[in-house]
Amino acid sequence: MIDLLTEAHIRTTLTAYLDERPEEKPDLAPALILLDSGADLASRSEFSGHATAGAILAGPDGRILHIHHLATGKWLLPGGHLESLDQTLLEAALRELVEETGISADTVTPASDSPLHIDIHPIPANDAKGEPEHRHIDFRFLFHTDAEVGALQTEEVMDAAWRDPLSISDERLRQRITQALR
Repeated sequence: MIDLLTEAHIRTTLTAYLDERPEEKPDLAPALILLDSGADLASRSEFSGHATAGAILAGPDGRILHIHHLATGKWLLPGGHLESLDQTLLEAALRELVEETGISADTVTPASDSPLHIDIHPIPANDAKGEPEHRHIDFRFLFHTDAEVGALQTEEVMDAAWRDPLSISDERLRQRITQALR
């Protein structure tokens, strides 16, 4: 058992993902470069880029849960930064899902211990938090549930809604979800 999520776990997860999807290596090369340079991707204060964990939650009808994120004003998948007690990326994704949506962890089943999708995207500077522009390396895991949304984390989430997977704008993510739910 590890004390916290390590660089080795992030590297192993990323490498296994790329072994299954070698065509994504150019898109995910920045994460490999950061790991090779010694960047601490588990730390939120690593502003060259850091890992985050996301949840793709599918209901029994195949719709995907989206949250209306307070800070961005956008509809997103649940997820967020790693915390010191997270031991795996999958655990971090589940923790974020439970925190943001109020859905009990015991009503959620992971489809796999491997991410369904990894995405690197820019995050604008946040002067209020003293954070410069940086990148998130988002490890997204697919979960299934038949539970309803509980009490939302109102500090971060304004609303939640189940949406058709075809409404997801990222084409690769949309295709992965559609294939996984067949």
